[in-house]
Amino acid sequence: MTTNDSPVLRVAGRPVGRCVTRPELPARLSPRPYLHPVTTLAGTAVTELSPADHTHHLGVGVAVPDVEGHNFWGGRTFVRDQGPTELDNHGAQRHTSFQLREPGGFVEELRWMASGAELLRERRTVAATELTDTAWALDFTFSLTNVTPGLLSIGSPATNGRPGAAYGGFFWRARKEQLAPHVFTVDREGETEVHGTRADWLALAGSTWTLVFAGATDATRQDPWFVRAAEYPGVGSSLAHEARLPVPPGETVVRRVVTVVADGGLGPDEAAALVRKAVNQ
Repeated sequence: MTTNDSPVLRVAGRPVGRCVTRPELPARLSPRPYLHPVTTLAGTAVTELSPADHTHHLGVGVAVPDVEGHNFWGGRTFVRDQGPTELDNHGAQRHTSFQLREPGGFVEELRWMASGAELLRERRTVAATELTDTAWALDFTFSLTNVTPGLLSIGSPATNGRPGAAYGGFFWRARKEQLAPHVFTVDREGETEVHGTRADWLALAGSTWTLVFAGATDATRQDPWFVRAAEYPGVGSSLAHEARLPVPPGETVVRRVVTVVADGGLGPDEAAALVRKAVNQ
C-alpha cells in the first residue's frame, strides 16, 4: 500500500523500496526520512532498519554526524580527546513536501533542523529504473543548501580526531548475514583495501545479492568510500574525509550516488557493465 507518508518505489511493476518520510523515532536516533525495505527484483531485502548493533542506522538515506556541531547521524558524538560521547545535540531532517511522486521515483523537500533553527534545506531526487531481469538501479541525488546567514561546515569523526571514521553523507546499511559480505572495486578487494579509497564504483556482495555503488558526478567521485563489512555491512560516500567541508551562506553541496541492486553474485566485469548502464541511461 502507498500512503502520503510512505511512497513505494516500483520497477517493472514490482515493489523494490519504501520511502518513510515521517518516522516516529527518538531524538537520539536523529530522525530522518529513509528508504526501507529496499529489495532485489526477486524480493530479497538488502537494507536493515535500526539493527541491534547500531540502532541509528536507518536503511538508505543521508546522515551526517557533524553539521556545525549538530549530530544528524544518530547515537553518540565523537569528541576530540574524549571519544564517543552522549550529547544532547541531535538534529532532525523534516520532510516538507513532494515536488514529484511517481511509481519510479520522487523529488522531496526537507529541512534540516537543530536547536529550533533550520540549518540546511535539502532537495532529494530518487529514481528506480530497470537494468536487466535480475538488476535495477537506485539513482539518489541530494542537494544541501545553507539557509543560515553564517558559514556552516560538515565534519566527521575523522576530522574530529578518529582516524578511519570519515562517515557522513549518503549511507546504505545493508543486510547482515552469517558471513560478512565480499567487498571489491575494479582493482581492489577486501574491506581494509577498499575502505577510505576513491573508486568509480564499489561492490558489496552477500550470499544471494550484490550492491554496486557508483559516484555519478565528478564531485561525488572525489569523495572516498566509507566501508564496513566485518563488523556490519554498510557503505557510505564521505563528505568530510580529511578536512571539514565548508558550506557558505546560500551555497549548495550536491552529490549523486547510483546503486545497482542485483540478485546473485556479480564479478568485476559484470559490476562495471551494469554501473555504466545505470549511470548513463
